[in-house]
Amino acid sequence: MLVYQDVITGDELLSDSFSYKEIENGILWEVEGKWVVQGSVEVNIGANPSAEGGDEDEGVDDTAVKVVDIVDTFRLQEQPTFEKKAFITHIKRYIKALTPLVAEDRKDLFKKNVEGAVKFLLGKRADLQFFVGDASRSEPAGVVFSPGTD
Repeated sequence: MLVYQDVITGDELLSDSFSYKEIENGILWEVEGKWVVQGSVEVNIGANPSAEGGDEDEGVDDTAVKVVDIVDTFRLQEQPTFEKKAFITHIKRYIKALTPLVAEDRKDLFKKNVEGAVKFLLGKRADLQFFVGDASRSEPAGVVFSPGTD
């Protein structure tokens, strides 16, 4: 299994066990996550507590929660939504930190394509959720999620 990391923070963000496709000239990846239920699961053992004089909810620990599998698997932490100006500031810091890590012969193409990716994200900013990995607290980093159709 391949695990993809943020090259700046080292945070694990994704693995090849999740289907993805490149968008915006490969600058962004669209990853398919799924809602999963975690926690206690109700098991029907055929008992009828109310007929046997017991409380129907007796012994049930209702701690089940729905989570997005990618967020849970990689322990991503949700961040507050950015206002437009703060988003632009954050993304500029991230691009500035990322650019020196791009191979010299690909920098011009990267700069050209990253502009389109930023415009794409800005157009959807109101619908996005922002996440960072465990180590990403002060570094310019992050993962952006947009709710899917499911």
